[in-house]
Amino acid sequence: MIVETIKRIFGVKTKEERRSLLISVEPLEKRVALLEGGVVEEFSIEREGDRSISGNIYKARVHNVEPSLKALFVDIGLEKNAFLHFWDAVPAAMDEQIEAVERRGSRGRKPRITSNDIPRLYPAGSEVIVQVNKGPIGTKGARVTTNISLPGRYLVLMPFGEMSGVSRKIENSEERARLRKILQELDVPEGMGVILRTNGEGMQARYFVRDLALLLEQWKKVEEGLKSKSAPAVLLEEPDLVERSVRDFLTEEVDEVMVDNEDAEKRVREMVGLISKRSLKKVKRHLAAEPLFEAFGVNRQIESALRRQVWLKSGAYLVVDETEALVSIDVNTGKTRGGRDHDDTIRKTNLEAAEEIARQLRLRNLGGLVVIDFIDMKSRRDQMAVYEKFKQCLRRDRARTHTLPISALGLLEMTRQRVQESIRRAVYMECPCCRGKGMVKSFETMSVEIQREISRILRKHSDVHEIKVVVHPGVLHRLRTEDDELLVELQRRFAGQFQFKADPASNVEDFKILNAATEQPLE
Repeated sequence: MIVETIKRIFGVKTKEERRSLLISVEPLEKRVALLEGGVVEEFSIEREGDRSISGNIYKARVHNVEPSLKALFVDIGLEKNAFLHFWDAVPAAMDEQIEAVERRGSRGRKPRITSNDIPRLYPAGSEVIVQVNKGPIGTKGARVTTNISLPGRYLVLMPFGEMSGVSRKIENSEERARLRKILQELDVPEGMGVILRTNGEGMQARYFVRDLALLLEQWKKVEEGLKSKSAPAVLLEEPDLVERSVRDFLTEEVDEVMVDNEDAEKRVREMVGLISKRSLKKVKRHLAAEPLFEAFGVNRQIESALRRQVWLKSGAYLVVDETEALVSIDVNTGKTRGGRDHDDTIRKTNLEAAEEIARQLRLRNLGGLVVIDFIDMKSRRDQMAVYEKFKQCLRRDRARTHTLPISALGLLEMTRQRVQESIRRAVYMECPCCRGKGMVKSFETMSVEIQREISRILRKHSDVHEIKVVVHPGVLHRLRTEDDELLVELQRRFAGQFQFKADPASNVEDFKILNAATEQPLE
């Protein structure tokens, strides 16, 4: 207790307060984890050959216009054409999470463009500069926008933007007033806009000036490529996971950056040196024999967090199910011990669940429509308390979210920006046995289906009397021990002879019926 008190007096953070950014680079995979007090709060993974194109800027060519879909399909040089909705081709309004700020010397808004103007502005064969805001997912191609934005350390540059603003996630009114003044005095080229990110909170004006200069230099390279390259062509690639993580996560609150690869450490130091030389001392090389993610307990936490069932400290648990278009999260009481006040116990359990669900959305990179079934609460006040707690926990989420209050059915509905595939879809493949269902047919069910199929084939092939059936060992055991009399009756009925063979490599639901004489499949 005395040691902890001394640490606080001298500004030394305790283990529970430390924020660590871990970067692991291997030949086939890069992983990044952000820990707070030893707990994983953010996790990202990037595979070689499977790098995300979200954020990339392309000089594209309009392939075709589909008025019925209100969309353009544009060629960006990939196998599938990208999807450009008319709405994404219209200059975007300021996001509700951004407070608009009028800069000095601004000449006002550009002429208004509506979605009706898009087919005329971008006919088939024309060129357009676009940015990927959602990478290819499953069978769908990338989704793109003409509203280009270049994220920096403290600013986001919008080369075609009309407005500038300050993130509303910065809640201190005095700090926002200070940042508005800095923004008004920034020397931003005419016709461009900038947004001050939450990372800029507490930073001096010189940091914004330097960040703006780097972003303008980046945009200059895009403009050079626009002139020299023919469509379709990449004008700017979003940095890889290592660089993005340093850009987005390395704030003043981060106490250490641990890297387990020599080349990656040099890259990180170069990037940090451009941002803040004072932060260079935070970058450290992990030299211990134990792997970085093992040493900090990340692997264990990720493995636990990505399970379908996630336990909470109270004894309650979450059930997370991810489908193509919807994520459902169910909160269950589990082993929770109710106190004297049952309603208060449920409220506290739901508050704990709200915090963990917000973390799970970030960890798993879940997007699209999300429906959360909290434990039923009778009091509307308790429902609003859980809703407000959940919204507060979502503030740290870098993805855009929109949340509705808990409905009369006890469900909370929300949407979360889907930029790329979830961690589950990136790490796992569909099970070849159950084919994604999560269950396989029982041995009894397979026995019924096999007997039914034998009957069908023997009726169809009246000249065949000897067949061979290749099945899973477990199914064969069922056929021989419990259904042998049924098979004898089947042989008698068709005057046939059956041979059964086990194939240990086959799936439970797979079986083959062959002509015993020719070894050819019978259909």
